[in-house]
Amino acid sequence: MDGLGHYLTFGLGLLALVGVTIGLARWAGVGLGLFPLWALARAVVQLSVVALLLRGILAVPWTVALFLVLMLTTASWTAVRRLELLWHGRRAAVLGVLAGAALALTMVFALQLVDLEVRYLVAVAGIVIGNAMSAATLAGRNFLRSATARRDEIEAWLSLGASPARAHEEIGRESVRESLLPTLDQTKSTGLVTLPGAFVGALFGGAGPAGAAEFQLVVLAGIALAMTVTSIVVTRIAGRTPYLVATRT
Repeated sequence: MDGLGHYLTFGLGLLALVGVTIGLARWAGVGLGLFPLWALARAVVQLSVVALLLRGILAVPWTVALFLVLMLTTASWTAVRRLELLWHGRRAAVLGVLAGAALALTMVFALQLVDLEVRYLVAVAGIVIGNAMSAATLAGRNFLRSATARRDEIEAWLSLGASPARAHEEIGRESVRESLLPTLDQTKSTGLVTLPGAFVGALFGGAGPAGAAEFQLVVLAGIALAMTVTSIVVTRIAGRTPYLVATRT
């Protein structure tokens, strides 16, 4: 009963939190409906499945490769859905996520910043891949928004004989910068304003404060690298479009 009672209390607590979220959003006229509840329900199912998978992975380490493929596929697919309106958005999302995550993870473990163990690989990969996915979405959507707003500028560049890549160059730079600023600001404030999940998780896992801080710093550096590479790849691919974005009427 202790275990059942714990899960019941925990579930009711979560429902209370999401209930207040829905109530406030409805009061403010945000228009989210029951989406917060749906998102949490999906998270419960997905985390339950992941917990079962991780139990198997820790018992059979070689299966971690399959789990990494699953994470990369899911992240790429999610980013693809967000960039459907972008020229070659699917290719940009997939290549961006793969390039950013692969380079960051390779360097983290090649430089021996973290021991190459299954638990560390899964932990770092999950964080880095998730942020690469976010970077692809942010950079792509920022690019599309700016290209739409500055359509006349792009048309002027093209009329002067500039290549599509040159016409979209400044827009791409701004899109990368805007997609990175929130994460870099959070990195800058780490320890003073926020205690990130990797740091807290390492503490809960039994690591000392110094070890937890080292792990968090590696994660932050890996996130910055992955997001930078992902954003650049996405905007460079999108910037090669020979077409002007359609204006909304």
